[in-house]
Amino acid sequence: MKVQADDFFFSGLHLMGNTSNPVGSRVTTVFATQLPGLNTLGISMILTVLEGTLQVGFVTSNPDNRLITKVLKKGDVFVFPVGLVHFQHNVGNGYAVAIAALSSQNPGAITIANAVFGANPPIPGDILAKAFQVDKSVVDHLQSKF
Repeated sequence: MKVQADDFFFSGLHLMGNTSNPVGSRVTTVFATQLPGLNTLGISMILTVLEGTLQVGFVTSNPDNRLITKVLKKGDVFVFPVGLVHFQHNVGNGYAVAIAALSSQNPGAITIANAVFGANPPIPGDILAKAFQVDKSVVDHLQSKF
């Protein structure tokens, strides 16, 4: 089968996602299965704000663990170093819309709290209690939410 224009096209990012969930956000993923033209591309993690105001940032590697953050407005672009913990938070009035370009044809999304406290099977509570330097009852409480 020959490559065609639809292999490089995806429609649907203009549709509002359901944000009535515990984290108040919705990630609309587009993988190579929906957009075959992504296959074999290598690109950086870049976020472009189309509407609204977002606070974005990342934390540098150990031992500094320094927070690098900036408030972005419509038309601003921010680059996230590969593999570092990062975030985006709507700090404006109303909705925010942004496009992120990732360094994988099938990047997925990992929410830290879900991965750490909602792992299946669970990460043992005593390990998490030691890592976060909290009482195991705190870990048990957090794991019960996932």
